[in-house]
Amino acid sequence: MTVSDLHPIVVSAADGRLPEWARVSDHRRLHLASVAELLTRWAGELGLDETDRLRWSAAGWLHDALRNAPPRDLATYAADYPKRIRHGPAVAERLRREGVDDQEILEAVAYHSIGRGGLSRLGRFLFLADYLEPGRPYAPLENAVLRARLPRDYVAVLKVVCARRIEERLDRGKTLRPEAVDFWNELAAVR
Repeated sequence: MTVSDLHPIVVSAADGRLPEWARVSDHRRLHLASVAELLTRWAGELGLDETDRLRWSAAGWLHDALRNAPPRDLATYAADYPKRIRHGPAVAERLRREGVDDQEILEAVAYHSIGRGGLSRLGRFLFLADYLEPGRPYAPLENAVLRARLPRDYVAVLKVVCARRIEERLDRGKTLRPEAVDFWNELAAVR
């Protein structure tokens, strides 16, 4: 795949230009920029080519593109998902309807909040960037230490972040999505 093969929405997003249907607050836009910056840096450190660096940046910009959309709009695209995670699958479906057929980006965006078994490398790194980006208010020192280990030690860091997300749900007495459980089980099996 070359840059010329990328969908125009992906190319625009890689440059920080969101689709006209995006619904993000100014605060959310800062989060998107930070996630995209992390992904772009990690893609470079991993030695990915220009096309993949653009794809990774685009995924960072697009993952929360409907985070501030009205719930009824999200239900139009992702009614089968709980409200708290509906924005990712809704963005993926909206992109699909707009002609984006890059399955790795669509999957990464759809599952960035919970993960899933078989998640691609881009999906795994988006999961990490979304949780660890420097603007997050929780555990800033611990998160900085984890970020410093990336991208080289990403599987170990992924285990920590996935465990944290699951623990947070369990501590609040919340249920776990089967996709999140599958993701953890897959990671736990890696030695």
